[in-house]
Amino acid sequence: MVLDTSNLRKLFPILGQKINGHPLVYLDSAASTQKPIQVIETLKQFYERDNANVHRGVHTLGSRATEAYEGARAKVARFIHAERVEEIIFTRGTTSSINLVASSYARAICKEGDEIVVSAMEHHSNLLPWQQAAKATGAVLKYIPLQADGTFSIEEAEKTITDRTKLVSVSHISNVLGVANPVKQIAAIAHKHGAVVMVDGAQSIPHIKVDVQELDCDFYAFSGHKMCGPTGIGVLYGKKAYLEQMEPIEFGGEMIDYVGLHDASWKELPWKFEGGTPIIAGAIGLGAAIDFLEQIGLDVIEAHDKLLTSYAVERMKQIEHLTMYGPEEGRFGLVTFNLGKIHPHDLATVLDSYGVAIRAGHHCCQPLMRHFRASATARASFYLYNTEEDVEQFLFALNKTKEYFREVE
Repeated sequence: MVLDTSNLRKLFPILGQKINGHPLVYLDSAASTQKPIQVIETLKQFYERDNANVHRGVHTLGSRATEAYEGARAKVARFIHAERVEEIIFTRGTTSSINLVASSYARAICKEGDEIVVSAMEHHSNLLPWQQAAKATGAVLKYIPLQADGTFSIEEAEKTITDRTKLVSVSHISNVLGVANPVKQIAAIAHKHGAVVMVDGAQSIPHIKVDVQELDCDFYAFSGHKMCGPTGIGVLYGKKAYLEQMEPIEFGGEMIDYVGLHDASWKELPWKFEGGTPIIAGAIGLGAAIDFLEQIGLDVIEAHDKLLTSYAVERMKQIEHLTMYGPEEGRFGLVTFNLGKIHPHDLATVLDSYGVAIRAGHHCCQPLMRHFRASATARASFYLYNTEEDVEQFLFALNKTKEYFREVE
């Protein structure tokens, strides 16, 4: 269960560089992970050897590209334990996946007085689509109340979800708090009331094993670039019965069955949602990322990330005037914090001068920031290629930042 990070890091070419004269310490994996050589080489090989459009040509390159593209879909289905391959829709990312459900499913089934339930901890990508769906249909957007630490209890979720609720959408793991929500229990409560459940899995898919059948969620969304895959590729998993009810929201080539002058019919799942030339190289690269993660083992990755995060939290407690947000226990790979009155952007700038890359801002979670009465925060996020030495360099840079701003004042 111990990760050999010294050898693993050699598989990530970008980590070998220096930033401002210091070895790069990349602590922004919650925003986007770095890519191993296996994924880079897969993309290179596709463009050098197999590049062609899919599902169209009968020539050799087209056949190879189609086989690799649909092979990646099968890998995704196996990776998240979907019941059927056709339940996997390739999209541009988590945002695109959630928007597809909000624009196609929610707008079709919601009417005035119905309820859509979310929480105030959600990333804007799991909030704005539901705001727009509620405005378009007259549905009521309801929020599960947050506790002081930014989390919500299953009891509050149970009170918020009612017989008028049509859809519940929550994050599996928060991109600010780093804690997992009880999505399986939420799904059970929602289904008891006849509601459908969407899960934002952007932060969970890199860190833990995901079994969509065991969770019994109706939709699950995630992005390739947060799990060592390319940017611009994502996945929407949906139970077949719901996907079959939904209408496409993009129309064009390859998603059609028949086209007349005044009407058209659509292909079967999953292709009716993948109009135009799909993200072929991205999907194939995502398949390579899945191979890479499975070779390491998600159990090993989860244990490493938890251990490293706990180590960072314990060491950060020793820094005077440092405030951490969210519960201390159960974090998956990140710590969100502020250091005294130093603005997070200034903090991140000074840390970058020591080669340490962190995130600063509202993290696309403005309602949660307001809950904490903070306009912005800093966030250090860890992944399988990070080490205790990275944490120590991060802490060293934090203390240097304190010294710098004390001298300026």
